[in-house]
Amino acid sequence: MGAADEQIRVSDRVKRVLDQRRREGESYNDVLERVLDEERNGDFYDGFGRWSDERTDRIRRERRAAKEERKRRMRERAADDG
Repeated sequence: MGAADEQIRVSDRVKRVLDQRRREGESYNDVLERVLDEERNGDFYDGFGRWSDERTDRIRRERRAAKEERKRRMRERAADDG
């Protein structure tokens, strides 16, 4: 691809989304071309990344806590059997 002839302005939100979708070694132009192609063809990842960072962090914390609780119960049951 040749040198960029033009610049475009994007909002901070749009830049964050592009940064999230950007793969290693990709330029912003590469990301935009890929995303535009996905829009035409559909994308496996449609719907992913729709939660806010706060919601995602809360869900992760809750899942970790639930996992630790399951482990604790399993240890208690193993001790009761032993």
